[in-house]
Amino acid sequence: MDEPTFRTIFEPFRIHSVEPLRMSTRAERRSYLREAAFNLFQVRAEHVLVDLLTDSGTGAMSRDQWAAIQHGDESYAGSPSYYLFADAVRELFPFEHVIPVHQGRAAEKILFSVIGGPGKVVPNNTHFDTTRANVEATGAQAVDIPIPEGRDLSSQHPFKGNMDLAALEDLLAARADDVPCVFVTITNNSGGGQPVSLANLRGVREICDRYGKPLFLDACRFAENAWFIREREDGQGDREVADIVRDVAGLADGMTMSAKKDPMGNIGGWLAMNDDELAAACRNTLILTEGFPTYGGLAGRDLEALAQGLKEVVQHDYLRYRIQSTAYLGEALHKRGIPVLSPFGGHAVYIDARALASHLDPLQYPGQSVAVALYETGGIRSCEIGTVMFGRQPDGTEVPASMDLVRLAIPRRTYTQSHIDYVIEVCEEVAAHAEDLPAYRIVDEPKSLRHFTSSFEPI
Repeated sequence: MDEPTFRTIFEPFRIHSVEPLRMSTRAERRSYLREAAFNLFQVRAEHVLVDLLTDSGTGAMSRDQWAAIQHGDESYAGSPSYYLFADAVRELFPFEHVIPVHQGRAAEKILFSVIGGPGKVVPNNTHFDTTRANVEATGAQAVDIPIPEGRDLSSQHPFKGNMDLAALEDLLAARADDVPCVFVTITNNSGGGQPVSLANLRGVREICDRYGKPLFLDACRFAENAWFIREREDGQGDREVADIVRDVAGLADGMTMSAKKDPMGNIGGWLAMNDDELAAACRNTLILTEGFPTYGGLAGRDLEALAQGLKEVVQHDYLRYRIQSTAYLGEALHKRGIPVLSPFGGHAVYIDARALASHLDPLQYPGQSVAVALYETGGIRSCEIGTVMFGRQPDGTEVPASMDLVRLAIPRRTYTQSHIDYVIEVCEEVAAHAEDLPAYRIVDEPKSLRHFTSSFEPI
């Protein structure tokens, strides 16, 4: 008999340890918002009921990861934990040089410090916030070239994270000498957690080869991207996710990684590549900023936990649950008439705040307004990805972002379906009163990555 299909989303794990949540009242949350200058990054974690600010480093580690921590060797140089970690990385990403760092932005900082600089241009399907900031910090220009469907929130294109190959060709034809490398982010976080197809990556590779340019991956959600390839791309449906990951890696010359995402770590990352000279320059910078090349700002126990996490994240039972549970939230919001980006990404559901709070101009920060309302109404912490995050330009001017989204990023193996059902109710309540949401203005902001520390006030 065929295996029966059931509707229930079944978590492929049991709860082994629990962490208490402190309940709060709406009046208390209003007070917490004022104390935090209406910046959700500044709200204390114990004042949050369901924390969907990010999926970065916020997941639950497994029994086997905690066991692996006990094997951690804290030798300053040549720790066996490093070699175990490097072997686990190369099992999926067979690059010659694997350089550990404390998190993904450190890998970006090191790489762009070496290859960036004034006059340089770095194309990407869509840069995320820290990637863009690290490119621009060197004086280089970060250029986003997603396919047109990637900017259309209602498009049902299965791979909205793809890079626009014609635009890449045009850029390289005009400015090849200024391009140190081409980047592709998988999945495309700023574009709504949308996947990139294997065919598109092959197209990028072919163009890079013709112009003699290295291709790097921002690969922090590589397993989720590979699962989408398996589910949506012709000829991939019967393959192992690990093999798809190896195919993706084989098209690239290097990668940056925040291991706080798909590798299931609470901290960590790496920079990997095949170029010997570039690796030597990056290691020299690493020693200045992170630590010795066999620990790179991490404890040996962190390296061991990441090595185990890389084995767990490519398991099909886990990925099936992960993608289905994210879609459960997205489908529920869509059914209630709440505008969301579709198809749903792997790690998050994105509310179209510009459509939900349509009475607000983009420069009145509708994404910030919706995110603040979600917290005040139900203690849900989310993240604005829109004009607050990307509106300030390197020359100091401010322009609306291409989209104003509110990201509900779901930590891995952390929340139950009842938590998500509560999130759905809170979103529904906010949407019912969306026309009353106030505009916001920025009272004080830093020069870069302003969304982390800016102060706001409602108008």
